[in-house]
Amino acid sequence: MAGTTLIVGGARSGKSTFALSIAEKEYSRRVFIATATAIDDEMKKRIEEHREERGNGYTTIEEEVHLTEALKNVPDTTEVIVVDCFTVWLGNVFFHCGDDAVAVKERVDKLIAFLPEVTCDLILVTNEVGCGIVPNNDLARSFRDMCGYLNRGLAEKADTVYLCSCGIPVKIKS
Repeated sequence: MAGTTLIVGGARSGKSTFALSIAEKEYSRRVFIATATAIDDEMKKRIEEHREERGNGYTTIEEEVHLTEALKNVPDTTEVIVVDCFTVWLGNVFFHCGDDAVAVKERVDKLIAFLPEVTCDLILVTNEVGCGIVPNNDLARSFRDMCGYLNRGLAEKADTVYLCSCGIPVKIKS
């Protein structure tokens, strides 16, 4: 397995900007896997802002659900893959699997197990969602809990983990 960096933090904490700065400083053959779906005007605007921020220096793959397959199909010449973001991907998986918690966990486990097979470096972006108020409904609690499970699995596979807060990345694993 090549090197893996995980960047975790709250919404708008600077995670994506930091991920791009690492990729652009150290690599020339970059792939960006975007997991967002343009479901409304706000999300369309966010997606466009992210496209503008990363410019033309990436081969972009848009994959909302089948992330393991997208990782398998990157060009062999790729030096680094930036995946942004796992929290959005998990929300998409919940949407596609409905209330089938077993199917969601199977997809998460499949993805985590596949990461060591990726032959180029990885920069993974995810949100920390478990530090706030306990959600008041089953689905939101299930999502929060599965996000924590996913993030733990990603951090276990990662060589380096950064926590981004207020635009400041702090290395918490090396």
